[in-house]
Amino acid sequence: MGNDAHMIEQFKREMMMKYEMSDMGLLKYFLGIEVHQSDDGVFISQSKYAKKVLQKFGMLGCNPTSTPLVVNDKLKKDDGGRKVDETYYKGFIGNLLLITHTRPDIMFASSMLSRFMSSPSHLHLGAEKRLLRYIQGTMNFGIMYSRNLDVKLVGYSDSDLGGCIDDMKSTSGYDFSLGSGIFTWASKKQETVDQSTEEAEYI
Repeated sequence: MGNDAHMIEQFKREMMMKYEMSDMGLLKYFLGIEVHQSDDGVFISQSKYAKKVLQKFGMLGCNPTSTPLVVNDKLKKDDGGRKVDETYYKGFIGNLLLITHTRPDIMFASSMLSRFMSSPSHLHLGAEKRLLRYIQGTMNFGIMYSRNLDVKLVGYSDSDLGGCIDDMKSTSGYDFSLGSGIFTWASKKQETVDQSTEEAEYI
């Protein structure tokens, strides 16, 4: 038994003596996140939860799309569209945001669509349904944390310039990894209006 395995066993024994607990083996499922452990590393996903969300909103088995949003489509608050039920729309958003725990590829779209919760239109709802169609085609996506001795911090960040039509504010995004799957990511609208691309990226 390797030194690491010995330390883990000793830690488990000490915890069992102090607290009421049992060893259930390797973690497989936690708070809706599926955990697949192998010799290659750890893969986390939410395919079961994504399937439940698709079923809940009547879209399981729908035709998939290859992108989360229509490219260059600019949504705005007052788009003249027919208003839809706020509670229904918010339920959609809440479920989508939960899926972002293992799906950084839908972070921007989910965050952007959450901006319209106070007065959603059928156009916003249509964009939400498109995002679900994207999830239908990528249900098995997740994050792989490979066994890698070359642990190196890598980060990416970017922003648009005045991407929000309603207030001309920019959106920033970032992600960081330690040599394999990313461990933190975000997409957030900036609080100020920028005058240039350089200023948007600096912020």
